[in-house]
Amino acid sequence: MRKIAVLTSGGDAPGMNAAIRGVVRCACSRGMEVYGIERGYQGLINGNLYRMDSRSVSDTIQKGGTILKTARCPEFNTEEGIKKGADVLSAYGIEGLVVIGGDGSFRGMRDLSNKHGIICMGIPGTIDNDLGYTDYTLGFDTAVNTVLDAMNKIRDTMTSHDRACIIEVMGRHCGDIALYSGIAGGAESIIVPELPFDIDEMCNKMKKNIIKGKVSDIIVLAEGVGSCIDLKKEITDRTGITVRTVKLGYIQRGGTPSMQDRVLAARCADRAVELLYNDSKESKVIGIKRNKIIDLPIDEALEIKKVFNKEMLEVASRLAH
Repeated sequence: MRKIAVLTSGGDAPGMNAAIRGVVRCACSRGMEVYGIERGYQGLINGNLYRMDSRSVSDTIQKGGTILKTARCPEFNTEEGIKKGADVLSAYGIEGLVVIGGDGSFRGMRDLSNKHGIICMGIPGTIDNDLGYTDYTLGFDTAVNTVLDAMNKIRDTMTSHDRACIIEVMGRHCGDIALYSGIAGGAESIIVPELPFDIDEMCNKMKKNIIKGKVSDIIVLAEGVGSCIDLKKEITDRTGITVRTVKLGYIQRGGTPSMQDRVLAARCADRAVELLYNDSKESKVIGIKRNKIIDLPIDEALEIKKVFNKEMLEVASRLAH
């Protein structure tokens, strides 16, 4: 292939710009033409494309968000919307597409590929780390470090005032942000959507901690389990302990990407471009397993379920004693 395009779709994630940069520069180094598509699949349908070169991505590797913008596109869930996107790519003579996004974005590229023969490569960009075929996704490491920074500051003030605090983090269906930040930040309790938690056991542990002189418990709650406000009321009603709440929200999706996310973006981008340059006959998604870059057919990858690491949660529980 000699002419490709790249877009970002779904929620933004730190490292997306590093991936865009990687795609553009790896393609240019091979003599390929690259087009950037603004605002994801919506921009594709609307024909919002422009030619990119190495200078287009200068001074972007350290920036959060996405220079190509992103948007939700319900129309791309329809046959008509997918066909519009394919027609735009055909009109520009674009032979391959790189999609940087999460599960929903990959399903969109799968439909584009299976129904219209467009060869697509997917780079996993989502802070939730909720794709089963890869160990890590772009933005996850940065998001966890953002949570850690907040936890460190929150613990300072909770310790000063002898208070407990519930920190609500992102993760509707995947508790990895809560799990990893909870372990790294020394949280006393970690609550994730994948496993049930015992409110009585948690409250009893908090009361025992007070008896032992520890009164600044940190509870990390994944948003998919419920509201930090509701959990606060439940704990207070059962124990009488003063509890504060912090909902970190969109701060987790922004900011300068970490070294790990920048390197992962570069490695995934290079593999995606390599596959397109060598005229891959099927659409694939790129990922990382045991620190090796992998690629899998899109249909196969989407069938792989995310497995929650119960052993890590057990480690966290032992560390909290």
